[in-house]
Amino acid sequence: EVQLQASGGGLVQTGGSLRLSCATSGFTFGDYVIGWFHQAPGKEREGVSVIYGSDGVWRTRDNLRGRFTISSDNAKNTVYLQMDSLQPEDTAVYYCGAVKQGMFDLRAILYYYGMNYWGKGTLVTVSS
Repeated sequence: EVQLQASGGGLVQTGGSLRLSCATSGFTFGDYVIGWFHQAPGKEREGVSVIYGSDGVWRTRDNLRGRFTISSDNAKNTVYLQMDSLQPEDTAVYYCGAVKQGMFDLRAILYYYGMNYWGKGTLVTVSS
């Protein structure tokens, strides 16, 4: 059974940082794309950053590049999202997801197709 457990959310002030973790199990890490999406109140879920489990190649949404960094630890089957210079508009529930490699490229997953498997989200609140 595919399982994704997101953690690390919380309340932070504008300009602060948070590091989210996504612990995965139930599938071969290197065969999947794993990544982060977020959903702000009243808005649709959208891609934040995704990474190939096989080789660590990643892609981050254009308007978040430079502040958000995705990484992975294959030994721990875990993906991280380092979020810096957080702004109130980053307030959202952050979801970790996975989709098998080979179906779509990273850009397509990030902007159009999303993931096949989802974990429960973790709430990030940025106060002004």
